[in-house]
Amino acid sequence: MTAAVGVTSDIHSTAVVERGAKIGAGAKIGAFCWIGPDVTLGDGAVLHSHVVIAGRTRIGDGVRIFPFASVGHAPQDMKYAGEPSELVIGARCTIREHVTMNPGTAGGGMITKVGSDCLIMAGAHVAHDCTVGDRVILVNQATLAGHVTVGDHAIVGGLSAVHQFVRIGRHAMIGGMSAVESDVIPFGMVMGERAFLAGLNLVGLKRRDIPRDDVHELQKAYRLLFAQEGTFQERVDDVKEEFGKNALVNEVVEFVRTPTTRALCQPRTSRGG
Repeated sequence: MTAAVGVTSDIHSTAVVERGAKIGAGAKIGAFCWIGPDVTLGDGAVLHSHVVIAGRTRIGDGVRIFPFASVGHAPQDMKYAGEPSELVIGARCTIREHVTMNPGTAGGGMITKVGSDCLIMAGAHVAHDCTVGDRVILVNQATLAGHVTVGDHAIVGGLSAVHQFVRIGRHAMIGGMSAVESDVIPFGMVMGERAFLAGLNLVGLKRRDIPRDDVHELQKAYRLLFAQEGTFQERVDDVKEEFGKNALVNEVVEFVRTPTTRALCQPRTSRGG
């Protein structure tokens, strides 16, 4: 079986496209790239020189991948036994130099997913069984360990490290050089060598044109949720009762009520409950 190459695709003479690979219409593959036999490359995708794509990897339309990225090779998991897991990348993502992205494992659902319109900057890593939403930014050298979930529009700062099984909510902001060991609420902003919750991502909310009144209610709910009085569960119930009509607040409440293996990232001044 030869590679299936779409109409008007442009493949450099030094690139290697293995038999069985599927290359979309208008795709461009630069010098010294290698495309494995189980790879599907979407329409209009662009691989600059020296890109390697392996495994059962599906890449969406219009994705751009820069030199020396390694996409789809076996997970860095000692339990991985060669199972036919997948890596799926959405449309219009930009994957910069030296990025590494791995497929899933049997212990994590067999799939790693990256949404559409993401920017994965140089040297970033997406490990096995991660789920990354749409329009996420991983800044240079940001690293996601296995089984991490990142919500839409979240930003993970440069040189940050996110622990296995951590959840990062939508619109959250992780400051540069942070070590994130605990779940981060939607719209939260964390920072620190052992990351702590430093408030809400107000800049991100403003950029998304969230109504001011909704943001003000979210701020009030945040202060109540991480106050010192009562247990944490009591404060969650109070937030739900007082601000339950606010969709942003409800998203935070549902996030913290969802069962998880990780603790919840909290402010330094909060004692939790």
